[in-house]
Amino acid sequence: MSDLPLEHVHIGPDDPSDEPAPAVFVLHGRGANEEDLLPVARSLPDGLHIVSLQAPNRLQGGYTWYDLDLTGGGLHQSQPDAVDFKRSRELIIESIDAAVEAYGIDDDHIGLFGFSQGAITSLSLLLDAPDRYAWVVALHGYLPDSHSDVDPDGIADKPVLLAAGDADEIIPAARTEAAADRFETLGAAVEYTSYAGGHGIGPAEHEAVVEFVTKQVA
Repeated sequence: MSDLPLEHVHIGPDDPSDEPAPAVFVLHGRGANEEDLLPVARSLPDGLHIVSLQAPNRLQGGYTWYDLDLTGGGLHQSQPDAVDFKRSRELIIESIDAAVEAYGIDDDHIGLFGFSQGAITSLSLLLDAPDRYAWVVALHGYLPDSHSDVDPDGIADKPVLLAAGDADEIIPAARTEAAADRFETLGAAVEYTSYAGGHGIGPAEHEAVVEFVTKQVA
């Protein structure tokens, strides 16, 4: 295991070569860990490096990318704590740079796959540096206030898959849909679907993720 700023799991392509290969960086949700999304990540195309990062802050039996700011009206209107959020994004960027060097990753073909807090973070990272990422999958997340008015160059035609649960009691589907609308306004190539169910990844959603990522790395 190579030394990255964040603890992580790396799974290399099934048929490794001396040539750099594309990668997906996986960002788990609040209270989970770097193993949580591996069942989905392992079903993505075999030619990808999978680098699943662990959030830096302990939370009960798991980890979190940031504390919640609940001053806006409780969980359904929560926002990332600004200091934590900035620090985590910096650590992710440093970890991506280190992994590119350590694992022979193609620097021009990096995708982000996040769930819940990981989705919120992934969408924000894309707006921070659109040219850095080839595509983003963001499940059951939203666009935080810190990035709601960001309008960077390089978003046009960027593939972004967003998905929500119509019975999600943690992050209402309306917040995810609003993020999809914002990225559409910015000109991204957005795919958005609300699935039956709550705060989790069901079979149909899982299948949509695999289909989307397969198109991006074909």
